[in-house]
Amino acid sequence: MNFENRTRQELEEQIRLGTRKVLRHLRGPMGPTVDVEEVGEVICLCSNNYLGLANHPDVVAAAQAALRKYGAGTASVRFICGTFDCHRAIEEKLAAFSHTEAAITYTSCWCANEALMPTITGKNDVIFSDELNHASIIDGCRLAKPRERIVYAHRDATDLEKKLKTNQDADARWVITDGVFSMEGAVANLAKLVEICKRYDARLIVDDSHGVGVLGSNGRGTAEHAGVLGEIDIITGTLGKALGGAAGGYIAGSQDLIELLIQKSRTSLFSNALPPVTACSAHKAIELLERDNTLINRLHTNIAKIRQGLAKLGFECQDSPTAIIPIMIGDEAEAIRKSERLLELGIWVVAFGFPVVPKGKARLRVQVSAALTDAHIESILRAFAKL
Repeated sequence: MNFENRTRQELEEQIRLGTRKVLRHLRGPMGPTVDVEEVGEVICLCSNNYLGLANHPDVVAAAQAALRKYGAGTASVRFICGTFDCHRAIEEKLAAFSHTEAAITYTSCWCANEALMPTITGKNDVIFSDELNHASIIDGCRLAKPRERIVYAHRDATDLEKKLKTNQDADARWVITDGVFSMEGAVANLAKLVEICKRYDARLIVDDSHGVGVLGSNGRGTAEHAGVLGEIDIITGTLGKALGGAAGGYIAGSQDLIELLIQKSRTSLFSNALPPVTACSAHKAIELLERDNTLINRLHTNIAKIRQGLAKLGFECQDSPTAIIPIMIGDEAEAIRKSERLLELGIWVVAFGFPVVPKGKARLRVQVSAALTDAHIESILRAFAKL
């Protein structure tokens, strides 16, 4: 069967099963409510805009000033025609924020994760990856060429330790995990992972894309939440969620690591630098987070209110401090139907099915923002009560 016929058949099957994904179109900025072309104004519970900074006036002003000063960008990669001083500024800010020596930015955290593992892994190294790690981590590990890639059971320190014991002859051992698992809202036990990695001379890598700006009393992420800030060997993260919401990713670690990535990482050597508007807007977002704890405190309050409200309505919500609240449905078509019903009720919550999650484990994923008011939360819980 040729490509055209095969593709048409696959798409028609998705329609028949009720599992086809639909792109919605926004006619304005991201905020606690959004103007969706297909349905109008709705409360948004599907964005990673955890601190509500995507449309913050100071963040927007920083982006506008950057566009006037730097233009759209260098129109090339950094080692060919230079790097703007705003790139140096955001990287210094990210290193300080992460409690590491240095940092480097990429156009996305996906690019950061794909840059990291192939660059640092030697032929006699072993990679240990949590079984529920993000797809970008999985793909980054697949691009690497170690002696072995080993998957350990989700958040299972005992299983990880057993597998580390059997690979002590490797030149280097890399343990890689999400800080916050994006589909489950579960948190990695970083304190235990740090302890195990130190015991077996392994290096710990944490993708904290959904933890930075959400966890910890100052929003510095899963490491702060676990009391091990400054003890993680390598942190990867994004600027496209809590830290401004535009795009961009980063790697933070030792000065030698960052220099190696500058020299060898393919998604830096063969791809344009971060747009200046993103570098400057993310810099301002971090400044706002560092200025006081108002946003992070509001986020934590909203998370607790929505989790408790959903639990009282009978929805099963696991105990977690994160802004991600999965509501398990099972059947993908049923999850999509429930998502569409919520949209009719003025609440935008997206259904996740295969291949984003395993077959039979479809879910609604509620994502909480500091920008939600008490009135928004009341409307959200009324809609879920009707559902």
